[in-house]
Amino acid sequence: MSDSAYSLFVQQQTDRGIDVEQVKARLKELKVETPSWGYGDSGTRFKVFKQVGVPRNPFEKLDDAAQVHRLTGICPSVALHIPWDKVDDYDQLQQHAASLNLTLGAINPNLFQDDDYIFGSLCNSNPAIRRRAVEHMLECIEIARTVNSSIISLWLADGTNYPGQDSIRGRKHRLLETLTEVYQALDPNMRLLIEYKFFEPAFYHTDLGDWGMAYNMALKLGDQAQVLVDTGHHAQGTNVEQIVAYLLDEQKLGGFHFNNRKYADDDLIVGSVNPYELFLIFYQILDAHADANKGIQQTAENIAYMIDQSHCIEPKIPAMIRSVLNVHTQYAKALLINLDEVKAAQEKQDVLGAENAVREAFEFDVTPLLHVVREEMGVPINPMRAYLESGYADSIKPRGKGGASW
Repeated sequence: MSDSAYSLFVQQQTDRGIDVEQVKARLKELKVETPSWGYGDSGTRFKVFKQVGVPRNPFEKLDDAAQVHRLTGICPSVALHIPWDKVDDYDQLQQHAASLNLTLGAINPNLFQDDDYIFGSLCNSNPAIRRRAVEHMLECIEIARTVNSSIISLWLADGTNYPGQDSIRGRKHRLLETLTEVYQALDPNMRLLIEYKFFEPAFYHTDLGDWGMAYNMALKLGDQAQVLVDTGHHAQGTNVEQIVAYLLDEQKLGGFHFNNRKYADDDLIVGSVNPYELFLIFYQILDAHADANKGIQQTAENIAYMIDQSHCIEPKIPAMIRSVLNVHTQYAKALLINLDEVKAAQEKQDVLGAENAVREAFEFDVTPLLHVVREEMGVPINPMRAYLESGYADSIKPRGKGGASW
């Protein structure tokens, strides 16, 4: 990208009242956590298409994650899933991460793959199975302590498939009881992020079926419990940006699992289907950043940005790089919104003026900006091309096929 293209971009934004240096600083500060499971073989309910070179253990997952961070500069942490990433020595795993300039991030308990959980885990009517689920959550908290993680990220697959299968209200009470014990075990610096999903794998009712249920549970538990928004976990047509704005205003938005969807929980590459939605989510977050309410500001500043994807047919590392780049691009565009201009139009009830002030930022080509930001960060201006030319994909072929499928 030529210097003239960037100079023109800077002049355009300066004329609009945008401080480009401040935008660049914010872009360099963005951190996006990648998931260990995104580097291993995964698939749909129907088939896992195994690939050559996927990791055989958590250490190799970190090796692959390090490539994404090395090339993008904004992915310094990796989320773990337990027991998929269970090891005998977590200190050793943490040291391996540090050697790669990585840290270990959110700990994700698995409460959906054990045979005992056929009728639920934390909500199960069998006290012994609920106990087992709680013990697993407590184990994950202990792992978080060991690896210096401050986030427990809970997606609960519990629910029922048929009317009358179990008491819906009874399951609600059991969930509060079990999560209360988990919550009380958190260290003061830890957060419990509660994810929701309106269907699947339970098809009649899901115990945490939407953001309101997750929000209500977080309210009952306390300040260290917040809601995690997975961008693929909503019904068709849901206004995700409104949910984000509402949770920000309530100071209960804890984090994101970024992906994209066309029909349901498709786990597609972030921004591949609806990049405008991602842009509008960041708009709401940046608007909260600028709020006079310090609590709302702090909530916006402490959001945990995480990717959660199942790469079924795509090569794992390039797919992750593409997701990260798409996040960075839409964040850059959102930073170009002149919030003062939007507010002025809102106060005049100028509908088209306000909409234009938002949309105008989305329509800018931010490539010159991102190239300069990456140059200043010391990473390739084209991370995808750099990966494809690096030879890393060939270097991991000796791992064989289907190394770490789940």
